[in-house]
Amino acid sequence: MRRFPCLLLAAVLMGTAAMSQANAMSIKTPQGQTADPAAAPKLDTAPPDPNANPAPPPKEKAVKKKKAPEKKSERPFIDGYRTAYDLVYKQRNYADAIDALRALGRDDHPDVANLIGFSSRKLGRTEDAKVWYEKALAADPKHTRTWQYYGLWHLEQGDRAKAEEHLERIGAICGQGCEEYASLRDALDGNISY
Repeated sequence: MRRFPCLLLAAVLMGTAAMSQANAMSIKTPQGQTADPAAAPKLDTAPPDPNANPAPPPKEKAVKKKKAPEKKSERPFIDGYRTAYDLVYKQRNYADAIDALRALGRDDHPDVANLIGFSSRKLGRTEDAKVWYEKALAADPKHTRTWQYYGLWHLEQGDRAKAEEHLERIGAICGQGCEEYASLRDALDGNISY
């Protein structure tokens, strides 16, 4: 029987030692409480398993690119303008030139409006010419060819003072050496017919 109390004593001592060791290894939390070290989170320090299936990467949101608006080709306009230009200056077919220019659908373009005005003036449609010259200048107030032709129109109407104003405006835009200035100046001087 003697053995039993010794075994009991040994068990109590071992239990006490284990509890002392557990208390020594306990973790103090910020609030001063003791935490169980076995409950602390474990850090994964093992290298990843190369045979394991990796987690799929997070899906990225598909970004839809907006298409740039398609630019309308200028080629049909340029070709149509050249045809009308030839009708005016090479063939002197002003009525067909006006039709070709109107067919372009760009009456607000200063070159188109100016040529319609010029062709109208050559056909004797003076009021139409005035409207078209003013439309060209509304589209581009620095369109020297229109200032030149409108100055010629004023000369035909007997308004020399207005033609001289247009000459001054041309000079302010492109100087006295440009073709439009020289042409209107020569018409004012009586050196060319218009």
